[in-house]
Amino acid sequence: MDSAADSPLLTSKHVPDNAHFTGDVHDIPPIRGFKDFLVQFGVESKKLWYLSGPLIFTSVCQYSLGAITQTFAGHVGTLDLAAFSIENSVIAGFSLGIMVGMGSALETLCGQAYGAGQLDMLGIYMQRSWIILFVTALLMMFLYIFATPMLLLIGQTEAISHAAGKMALWMIPQLFAYAANYPIAKFLQAQSKIMVMSCISGAALVLHTFFSWLFMLKLGWGLWGGAVVLNFSWWFMVVAQMAYILSGTCGQAWSGFSWAAFSNLWSFVKLSFASAIMLCLETWYFMALILFAGYLENAEISVDALSICTNILGWAVMMAIGFNAAVSVRVSNELGAAHPRSAKFSVLVVVVFSIIVGILLAILLVIFRHQYPAMFADNLEVQQAVYALTPLLALCLIINNIQPALSGVAIGAGWQAAIAYINIACYYIFGVPLGLILGFVVNWGVEGIWVGMLTGTVVQTVILIWICVRTNWEKEASMAGERIRTWSGQKGGE
Repeated sequence: MDSAADSPLLTSKHVPDNAHFTGDVHDIPPIRGFKDFLVQFGVESKKLWYLSGPLIFTSVCQYSLGAITQTFAGHVGTLDLAAFSIENSVIAGFSLGIMVGMGSALETLCGQAYGAGQLDMLGIYMQRSWIILFVTALLMMFLYIFATPMLLLIGQTEAISHAAGKMALWMIPQLFAYAANYPIAKFLQAQSKIMVMSCISGAALVLHTFFSWLFMLKLGWGLWGGAVVLNFSWWFMVVAQMAYILSGTCGQAWSGFSWAAFSNLWSFVKLSFASAIMLCLETWYFMALILFAGYLENAEISVDALSICTNILGWAVMMAIGFNAAVSVRVSNELGAAHPRSAKFSVLVVVVFSIIVGILLAILLVIFRHQYPAMFADNLEVQQAVYALTPLLALCLIINNIQPALSGVAIGAGWQAAIAYINIACYYIFGVPLGLILGFVVNWGVEGIWVGMLTGTVVQTVILIWICVRTNWEKEASMAGERIRTWSGQKGGE
């Protein structure tokens, strides 16, 4: 790779004429003192929160769809709560990890192409991603169909396996909504068209909450009513976002359906697969936490308590996911526009805010530690188990608010394949075995499983911080330019 100074990608002819792509035509100047730092921190903070504010709201709303269904299930019965928790965390969680992971390749390509001013490629990338994700959904459908025997095979109780398997069959439409939604989301995020996503997600959440209460509790439909409403809510968001795109509001980024989407598909599959491995390893990690709890004595109580904690953690992590998406857009746009210093500085700003938000959330949890368990379950034994897990949950809120933001940096820069190897080592070679030893051998139960797996997350977070500090961002900008030329069909010397 040529040095950054010699790279043609860092010359002015490659900076997009449209200054609105990244907010600046030029890279930020070198920071030479504390005053310069404060000025640039303020500027970058405004850009980050302009993106992350609506994205956090969107992420919280979309996550809350399943979380609210789970909350109502907790008031239907302990078996219903355990069944939905297993379906939502294991079956849907497994599928969601794959869908979001496959879609993150689109996040890298769309963000960098947008930063470079190649708007016409965004629609093509989205259509390629649709093709790949819908084929993936067809394959994943067998997991839903055979959920009961699979859960029995891995040792879940017969009652939970049959109830969760029935729920999985009802949730197949949600699987295809995932396939449609995530490419649309990445397409809109890359262009910073996030307010419309927030409005649609907010409307879906309001409707979902009312109809979930009506069907699950008032009419007494139980999990069947929850499945109907949850499927409808996800497809409502897909149809509304697609209507926005087809209305012509995206300009050059959407020029209609094109046969060009079928070109270079295999290369797109490989990049999507690397992205999927990276994010799936993170998503499945917490899925495994619920799964292992099902092997403990008094499995229903253990699964219920841990699912409530991961439900709360999931809501908090949605804020981090907002930072994840925002910094991914910032880093990919700036690297695409050949602004390495701006990309590097955006990483620093997002880490600072992630730490602050995580600490504030942990403080709130501790303050209301006596009240919140009753919101999620009527069973007093479950409430006591949740209360006992509160210190661990508070610590998780801090750590798991930083890690997703750093993963967003990796997506924006296109490091998915390298991060996948780190995730395998930290999570599955180190974290999972340690959790199983503490939980089952040392007999610490749920707390031991969680402590071990949380340790794996801490190690992974430290490594990601070290990578960001050591990165040559000028070289990353050069590589982003080469990636844009490759995926737009241009030759290297053109």
